[in-house]
Amino acid sequence: MNKVILVILDGLNYQVAHDAMGYLQAHCAQDEGRLYRLECELPSLSRPLYECILTGITPVKSGIVHNQVSRLSHQQSVFHYARAAGLKTAAAAYYWISELYNITPFEAARDRHTDNQTLAIQHAHFYYDDSYPDSHLFDDAESLRLRHDPAFLLIHPMNIDDAGHKYGLSSSQYRNQARRVDGILSNYLSGWLTAGYQVLVTADHGMNDDHSHGGVLAEECQIPLFVFGSKFSFLDAAPQQIELCGTVCQLLNVSHDKPICQALLV
Repeated sequence: MNKVILVILDGLNYQVAHDAMGYLQAHCAQDEGRLYRLECELPSLSRPLYECILTGITPVKSGIVHNQVSRLSHQQSVFHYARAAGLKTAAAAYYWISELYNITPFEAARDRHTDNQTLAIQHAHFYYDDSYPDSHLFDDAESLRLRHDPAFLLIHPMNIDDAGHKYGLSSSQYRNQARRVDGILSNYLSGWLTAGYQVLVTADHGMNDDHSHGGVLAEECQIPLFVFGSKFSFLDAAPQQIELCGTVCQLLNVSHDKPICQALLV
């Protein structure tokens, strides 16, 4: 079994990730990682694409076609496959993740801090304010990792997307928030790799200069995928967003029926 950390940097456009994330790029320059460009599925909206990333099902097929579809997923997610194999799961993420895979509707007093062996996401800290600091969110995630040693950990901060909605793609605020997250990751990535984790850093969708997303513009749909860890090939590949779920399951060595991007893996 390999352990996996999946980081979804909400709203991060590919070009901004390429240009602003110097720490992650430093690992890539040392052949200790690789950056790939993905096209997100449509519509380029958050809740539909959380479902896509975590289940390998496109929004039109999943029925989660806009952000106001508030119900449990009808699909099997990475969390479900991991739990079926007896592995521990955890997440530090926006509350829509809880509504998709644990309990809906979200009730903060009940669900914000979760420790429940019967749920798909057993251990979690969920937040509900888009301005919840990314620094705190990564600390929440690291606390979960250290306390519970999950085989699969989802980390999902929101401040890049929040800055994009407030200031737009071409703003210094948006780019600088990507730089801040890159700096935060510099506090953790080496430790995760030393602990034996395979790490994927991606996004759900990008951002445009209208302070929004949801359409088919390249800046809304082109997103990054950084991979780090001994089980990745770092070779040329053309991964798809729908292949992330199966690829993570493959890394976890759990049974699944999802498509994978074999070229990413050794």
